[in-house]
Amino acid sequence: MTVPVKRRVINRDKLETDILAEAVRVFAECGYEGASVATIAENAGLSKQNLMYYFPTKQALYERVLDSVLDDWLERMDKLADRERDPRDVLRAYIQAKMRFSREQPLASRVYALEVIGGAQLYGQQIRERVLPLLRKDIEVFEGWIREGRIAPVNATHLLFAIWHMTQAYADFAAQMNLVLNRKQLSDDDFDNGEALIVDMVLAAVAIAP
Repeated sequence: MTVPVKRRVINRDKLETDILAEAVRVFAECGYEGASVATIAENAGLSKQNLMYYFPTKQALYERVLDSVLDDWLERMDKLADRERDPRDVLRAYIQAKMRFSREQPLASRVYALEVIGGAQLYGQQIRERVLPLLRKDIEVFEGWIREGRIAPVNATHLLFAIWHMTQAYADFAAQMNLVLNRKQLSDDDFDNGEALIVDMVLAAVAIAP
């Protein structure tokens, strides 16, 4: 008896999701060089051969993990470039979304951070090709707001750099924060307080002087 096509698709999607969940964990803990496809397969309850049917190489699996992170971040960047909305509402929503990602997907954020810290040797081209166009688009919107007097003159590129680093630190450097705070993991209050402070700082940076 053949398996209906829809069921096969659902099963494949679930299996790929399970593989990617374990891959994120292993890459975040071990980095690309230290990660083992055999370990990822074992954690996902598969043979190495079975896993490689879906992802034929470790690099293909690694790039798929990074694609997922970048897809999420780029979707948020695209929403940032909304010239018609109030700049303060746009920036607030963007910071909130970035903090939510750090809270909900810290391992995925760490995989991306490790790749960048290592010089983006395996994923640099994708970052250049996909991030730069949206970054330019966002900067154009910021510069339009500045010309219209809707926000104070700022270096939009470095403002975005600052937002990225502040929000992603709550995932990428959570271990350091936990050591300083003497706890096992950051609490919801930590994220809420961090988000409120980052929003206040960014909105103060773009505020028009009275």
